[in-house]
Amino acid sequence: MKILVIGDSCTDEYIYGRCERMCPDAPVPVFVPLHQKENKGMAGNVYQNLVSLGLPAVLKTNNNAVVKTRYVDEKTNHMFLRVDSGEEKISRIKGLTADFLHGFGAVVISDYNKGFLSEDDIQFICENHPLIFIDTKKIIGDFCQRGTFIKINHEEHKRSFEDIKNDSESWAKDKLIITLGSKGCTHKGTSYLVDRVEIKDTSGAGDTFLAGLVYEYMASGDIHKAMEFANSCATKVVQMKGVNVI
Repeated sequence: MKILVIGDSCTDEYIYGRCERMCPDAPVPVFVPLHQKENKGMAGNVYQNLVSLGLPAVLKTNNNAVVKTRYVDEKTNHMFLRVDSGEEKISRIKGLTADFLHGFGAVVISDYNKGFLSEDDIQFICENHPLIFIDTKKIIGDFCQRGTFIKINHEEHKRSFEDIKNDSESWAKDKLIITLGSKGCTHKGTSYLVDRVEIKDTSGAGDTFLAGLVYEYMASGDIHKAMEFANSCATKVVQMKGVNVI
């Protein structure tokens, strides 16, 4: 069955160029663009990775154009500037019903907390499907309780459970998949390490990890194999410039 990916999406735009002199009018470098690269970002990146891996998927996302434009030095891969546009006009989800959700083998929530999904929306999804993968920038709370797995990075985990009093950790701890960057990830006390590689860009790596996790779990039903495969997918894309599909 198809996988449903729900969440905020954007276009990740990379403009590569060079800076070889300073502006005579102000103490800033003069950027000369050379070439450009675009890819779907956020939930769109999760969706593209699932499709690339061979898993049929459907994306339910915002209709308006959110664009993240990065100006990057071609030689050093140093980012000079990032310009985000369109977030203030992001649309709310529509047409979310139990019957709609039941038509999919699993639901992946990729919530960047830009306004497309509310906590009530996430809770409704979790209450109306038996297999839910959650990746949210919101503070983890009871609205996630019925989810199957909750993917969260180290800083998000700290913000949700260490920096504030949050009673959710008691039920959440067995659902949490905590990504640790170059140290891999953990689930229920088990660590999954990654090979040491040259990192060029971590943008979108979390989305790729999530897609790899879903793909392997749907194939094998084994969360341990899924964690290892997700690690390998993320490790591949961080060795490339920009946001990439596995």
